[in-house]
Amino acid sequence: MIENLNIMRGVHPLRAAARRTVVEALIERGAVAVVRLPDASQGVALADALLAGGVTAIEVTLTTSGALELIEALAGHANGALMVGAGSVIGAPAARQAIDAGARYVVSPIFDPDVVATAHTYDIPVFPGAFTPTEIFRAYQAGADLVKVFPADTLGPGFIKSVLAPMPFLELMPTGGVTPENVGQWIKAGAVAVGLGSALVDPSLLRSKDFATITARSRTITTGIAAARAGRGNS
Repeated sequence: MIENLNIMRGVHPLRAAARRTVVEALIERGAVAVVRLPDASQGVALADALLAGGVTAIEVTLTTSGALELIEALAGHANGALMVGAGSVIGAPAARQAIDAGARYVVSPIFDPDVVATAHTYDIPVFPGAFTPTEIFRAYQAGADLVKVFPADTLGPGFIKSVLAPMPFLELMPTGGVTPENVGQWIKAGAVAVGLGSALVDPSLLRSKDFATITARSRTITTGIAAARAGRGNS
């Protein structure tokens, strides 16, 4: 099914397969921690706290001061246990810089065909942001490896279910409004993965260096995703 859809979109099968390996690894993890920091100095300690709770995919937003250096540092951290990507990527030059720093995937708050094309030039998967069903489908048509539904807090899990009903081939990653407590609702609605920002990486926790709470939230997320997937499989 995926191969046929890729042919429809004009995606080179070998390059699509290379990107698909990364996408499937991220889907398996189920959650992406969206890391937006005032500076990168706490990045490694934060990554360790997330890892301890089971969240191993991290999206370092380019709005973070020193983001590229942090991506480079995390890409080689913990014996490669982390899946490190770049977020808030707007424009082809930013995509190239993030990829050069070691980002394994590129995430954008918007759908920009130039970002998609640039990432695919380097065989890097890209997750553009989209809001309406039309925007989501157009991003998919342009080759999006996943579509980031953003901002999802104004939509809710029911929106994911409704969009997937007529277009079940889409793979959606809602971001915004996803919390450790409701993560299972999004997965049950059909999301293949979710993105969590301040609900996981709360700035106040970083200020107080309360990494134990971040680890606990990470554990709640991974447990919730596993339970929701198990329940969906039995339904």
